[in-house]
Amino acid sequence: MRPKLACSCCDAIVQGPAPSRPIERGIAGPGLLAHVLVAKFAGHLPLYRQAVIYAREGVDLGRALLASWVGAASALLRPLVDAIRRHVLAAAKLHADDTPIPVLAPGNGKTKTARLWTYVRDDRPAGDATPPAVWFAYTPDRKGIHPQTHLAKFEGVLQADAYAGFNALLDDGTIREAACWAHARRKFYDLHAARPTALTAEAPRRIAELYVI
Repeated sequence: MRPKLACSCCDAIVQGPAPSRPIERGIAGPGLLAHVLVAKFAGHLPLYRQAVIYAREGVDLGRALLASWVGAASALLRPLVDAIRRHVLAAAKLHADDTPIPVLAPGNGKTKTARLWTYVRDDRPAGDATPPAVWFAYTPDRKGIHPQTHLAKFEGVLQADAYAGFNALLDDGTIREAACWAHARRKFYDLHAARPTALTAEAPRRIAELYVI
C-alpha cells in the first residue's frame, strides 16, 4: 500500500517510496519468500503442491514462478552459505559424509542420483564451546574430485567412511584420517550374525567399552 497525498494549494502529489524487495522487480516480499523456502526444504512440500494450496486461496502462483523465486533466493543466501563454509572448514576436526538424492533428469522423464555432501563441525562432546555447524554441498555425481575440491584448503582431522574419494586428501599428511568406528563395528557385527566366533564377539564388546568413554 502506497497512499498518495495531494496538496490542494500547489497541486503537488506526494507518494511514499516503494518498499525494497529481495528480488529485483519481483512482487514477493521477504515473508512470502521465507514461507516458500521453509515449506519446500524444511516441510518437504514440493512447489507444485504449494501452487495448488495458493490456488485454493485464489492466489495464482505457478510452479515456474515459485521455482524462479527459489533460485533467486538461493543467490541471495550465497553469502550466508559461504560464511557457514568458512566457519566449518576452520575447524580442527570434521565429519564428512554423503547421501544420495534423486533429481529430475530433463528430457527422459526419469530421475538420476546426485549427491549431497555433508561436512559437520561439532566438538561440543569434547567441551568446545564453538558453535556447531553443517555445510552442505550438492554435486550431480559421486566423483572423488568433489570432496577433494571441497576440502582442498582444510587442515586437520577428517572423520569419514572408507570411500576411496577421500584417499587423495590424505597423501601429504595435511589431513589426518579418523576412521569410522560405526563402519568398522558393522563388519564385525555382520560376521558375528552369520558365523559367530570368539573373535567376532570380542571385537564389538571392546568397541562398546570405547563408546562408553
